[in-house]
Amino acid sequence: MTIALPARPDWSQLIKSGSRVFVGGNAGVPYALIDDLIEHSKGFSDIELVHMLALGDTRWAKEEYRERFKVNTFFIHGEEVRRAIDEGRADYTPVFLSEMSSLFSDGTLPLDAALVSVSPPDEFGYCSLGVSVDICMSAVRQARVVVAQINPQMPRTAGHSFIHISEITACIEADEPLQQITLPPIDSVAERIGQYVAMLVEDGSTLQFGVGKIPSATLKYLQRHKDLGIHSEMLSDSIIDIIASGAITNRKKTFHPGKIVTSFCIGSERLYQFVHNNPHIEFYPSSYVNKPSNIAKNDKMVTINSALEVDLTGQVVADSLGYDFYSGIGGQVDFVSGASMSKGGKPIIALPSTAKDESISRIVPCITEGAGVVTSRGNVHYIVTEYGIASLRGKSIRERALELIRVAHPKFRAKLLEEVRKHYWVPHFQQKYPTDIAELGAIQLQKIVIQGETFYMRPLNPADERRLQEFFYSHTKETLRLRYNYDPKQMSREKSCNLVSVDQNTDVALCIVRQEGSRITIHAVGRFYYNQHDNSCEAAFVTRETQQGKGMASRLLTKLIDIARMRNIHRMVAFCRADNKPMIAIFEHHGFKRLFSDDPSEVELALPLQEDNAANATEQDKQRDH
Repeated sequence: MTIALPARPDWSQLIKSGSRVFVGGNAGVPYALIDDLIEHSKGFSDIELVHMLALGDTRWAKEEYRERFKVNTFFIHGEEVRRAIDEGRADYTPVFLSEMSSLFSDGTLPLDAALVSVSPPDEFGYCSLGVSVDICMSAVRQARVVVAQINPQMPRTAGHSFIHISEITACIEADEPLQQITLPPIDSVAERIGQYVAMLVEDGSTLQFGVGKIPSATLKYLQRHKDLGIHSEMLSDSIIDIIASGAITNRKKTFHPGKIVTSFCIGSERLYQFVHNNPHIEFYPSSYVNKPSNIAKNDKMVTINSALEVDLTGQVVADSLGYDFYSGIGGQVDFVSGASMSKGGKPIIALPSTAKDESISRIVPCITEGAGVVTSRGNVHYIVTEYGIASLRGKSIRERALELIRVAHPKFRAKLLEEVRKHYWVPHFQQKYPTDIAELGAIQLQKIVIQGETFYMRPLNPADERRLQEFFYSHTKETLRLRYNYDPKQMSREKSCNLVSVDQNTDVALCIVRQEGSRITIHAVGRFYYNQHDNSCEAAFVTRETQQGKGMASRLLTKLIDIARMRNIHRMVAFCRADNKPMIAIFEHHGFKRLFSDDPSEVELALPLQEDNAANATEQDKQRDH
């Protein structure tokens, strides 16, 4: 069957001066069609070109066309568009991606024409919007006329991506490569962020992510997960490898099970070939994909978005650098809201802790003057940097500030604490800022599985103040007596603050926690105090009663011994009540020897940590035996 194509565009019959014209964006910009418009629009003026992110040479925004065209973009991208906005020749309209199409349908931004790129029609006359369904489908449905560039290089994608040739008013045929981007190499910062984000993702989760180093790193570390799904406004090349790994099955999705759901893709020719005629990937309009209530239909919805800066209350700036608008709202709020409503959902904001060669902190006391909040402090659950995971949901302003200072770059932590103390967000007795344990390496969080349950071992930090209080009050009188050698009645806020505010460069305090969403419970604490006068340290630990006998104390002690050895500490000592036989047994199991004591109610134990000390101790034991 031969399908007759519409005539070439006669622009004088399709639009006029002052018209509002939609231009298809992302990787599907119809450049040959735009060139045809530019060539035949010399008599026009004040045509408003509306679009979202547009890859490639956005030539219509050049200074030479300022009388002919005015850009109104929903997302700032590209040198010419950015310059036009900076010079006041173009406009940026902030709007949620889920609501962009409603601007066309409700008459807020009525469209005279829509310029889109489509695949050649099939035998029944259906063309596909291919890699850019997003708001293009909505524009096609609402515009008075539709002008298409029929491009043989446009993939045919499944889902709601098709328009019939009869819906197209005019067209040109132009064989033109799609706009491509190359993923930047994953650097060490993105690598660490990706590892932390991956720790938050459970098997069976459904994912949303963008393009860039951090999403690429995250997907790399998810390749050993099981039964993941994808419901994401966009796809990039990163999905190909994780699909090949078998981690993406979509079988556990509770909305569109068995299918990857998206609205557009940006990447290389490899990606465009991957989505071509792929029945497992379905493209839908952004009004559907980004609708928060639809997103929330996926249980365990995990959304990963970025930010330019985050203040210490959790406000997220994502579209502006001070007074300079940088990008757009996009789908961040849509997916943060959807994941917040999802059963077991986790909205995550992931960003490097610094910018401009570590000269600027992205974790700030207050947002930069002129900058705008995209995601409010009430929406944020997790902030992730290369220094860890800050869990904010349900946290007070004081707790949020301490959590965020912990994941800031170490060289900015003291200043951040000083700034928030001015506003009484943290109490006067909060003197120390969080420090890392260098011996744990780049990743300060270690996932451990004990009798089938998942826990995490990490440094104790100032944000754990309330959690340590809860841990203390969970103990029985017997546990407190065995640990402290008396029966303490109270763990005041100030006392708890002192115990969690540890200079980890000198002393060490570790904890084992269970994290279920934003709920964090301490189950064991182990620490050593450094004694400078003889280069020794004193170790102690305590375990929640329900976890005793499961090896938590042994794991903590093993790690403490490793850290002490790496610090070249000569020996580790411990003091236990004589009737605390389980604790004594743990120390002895790790090689500690009992020392002579005048007090029969107390047992002192010691472990030489360096080889020469161990040899000397052995020799002394032999001499005593003789």
